[in-house]
Amino acid sequence: MTLAEKYINGLKKAYIDNNAASEWEHFESVKHGARKEDILKIREAYPSASESLLNLLEYADGTYWREYQGEEISLYFLGSDVDDYGYPYYLLSSDQILKETELGAKYRYGLDDFLYWVKENGYSELYDDRLANDPEKARWLCFSHCMNNGGTSILYIDFSPSEKGKAGQIVRFLHDPDQYKVIADSFDDYLKLLMDNGYGFIN
Repeated sequence: MTLAEKYINGLKKAYIDNNAASEWEHFESVKHGARKEDILKIREAYPSASESLLNLLEYADGTYWREYQGEEISLYFLGSDVDDYGYPYYLLSSDQILKETELGAKYRYGLDDFLYWVKENGYSELYDDRLANDPEKARWLCFSHCMNNGGTSILYIDFSPSEKGKAGQIVRFLHDPDQYKVIADSFDDYLKLLMDNGYGFIN
């Protein structure tokens, strides 16, 4: 059994344990996985893309206002360290991931302006030193928006870390005050954190 399969099994149990079995069952009845050609496009754009992320997409091609069988589905699927792992996030579809990629590094909430502000004001704690400080060279795969339609928090896989970081590390953006923080060394480690914290975002 893959890590993604273990994660999905645990997520299903969390929905059942939180009296939301019918919501999960309906999701399972309408969802489908990403097309092979879309998975290939992600692999081409990000050769080091996490197999576990691709496995999740093969199971369900997104849960963020995603249309399945003529019905728009929004289902909490992921979490982060926000609110002690109690804040829910959606899984982006393969198409949404690719569209986020097309928007480019500067789209990420004016990252270059933000870095200038951090440097000028000495707020180094707001930008993890495991992240590179050149937005033009950044290679971040956006895979998740939070329950507040992305306005509050977004999750990325970072393939262009600083010398202190690791390629494939997970970055969590949080708004107000804006902050970029590495929360796991890899996507697999990230999933394990959510599992170890009991899928606390499903409550």
